[in-house]
Amino acid sequence: MPLAHEAAILRTVLYADVFDYPLTLDEIHRYLIGESLPLESIQSSLVSSNWLSQRIDRVNGYYVASGRSALAEARHHRSTYAEKMWRDARWYGNLIAHCPFVRMVAVTGALAMDNVQPNDDIDYLIVTAPRRVWLARASAIVIVRLARIGGVNLCPNYVLSESALAQARLDLYVAHEIAQMIPLVGFDVYSQMRSANTWVEKFLPNARSLPRPNPVDGSHTVWRTLQRLFEKLFSGSVGDALENWERDRKMKKFRSQLRGSNSAALLDETQVKGHFNDYGSRALKKYDERCTLAGL
Repeated sequence: MPLAHEAAILRTVLYADVFDYPLTLDEIHRYLIGESLPLESIQSSLVSSNWLSQRIDRVNGYYVASGRSALAEARHHRSTYAEKMWRDARWYGNLIAHCPFVRMVAVTGALAMDNVQPNDDIDYLIVTAPRRVWLARASAIVIVRLARIGGVNLCPNYVLSESALAQARLDLYVAHEIAQMIPLVGFDVYSQMRSANTWVEKFLPNARSLPRPNPVDGSHTVWRTLQRLFEKLFSGSVGDALENWERDRKMKKFRSQLRGSNSAALLDETQVKGHFNDYGSRALKKYDERCTLAGL
């Protein structure tokens, strides 16, 4: 039987393997599942543990599940694609941040880990002022359509209110999404979201800090002035009416998609989580299968 820290290291590598993603030593440390260990202890275990050496390969500075050495080269190519996508993500993320009632914009999903392929979407999590989730989303969708003209695929697939930062689904997949998301604008709100989801530390106790700073310059005076003007115009009863109208309109459109058995979407007054195809559950199933095969 492996020691607890050996099992945690292998679990971490196997979870990343679900996404065809090899890990650096620093990443194993940050995303270590269920154990809080210093980096030096992890490094020592990877070098000295016969049990781990039979199950984890080291290739060009990356750690992969045994037999998956090709992932190291794949990560190099994906990192190259990510460089260009980050330029687009920052540019359009800054535009979204200037939409009325937007309080935070963060990059999530594959790009947050530089694990992208050509034509992948740029996923955003957007936090809005209370009672303006659907109006803020509508503004963001305008930018999505403009970006599409330029061949850039944006996906603001999770829009939520400042009043709904605490997540209802408490599992490893959501913990990873929170721990690896990279805020572009709204670092105070990001801190509030982490504070509202301290349960993440149960799964990823080493991932308390920001993954990497990647702020955009959100201080454009003209755009900020326009943002405040629109917020003032639509902060009262007119804004309430428009918010309700937009929510009802889109809910009717999404109703058929919500009936799908694989849907993890959540649509209400406080959030628009458009995960109609529940990839999270499928990823956790693949992870469990890998752990079972490894005897964990």
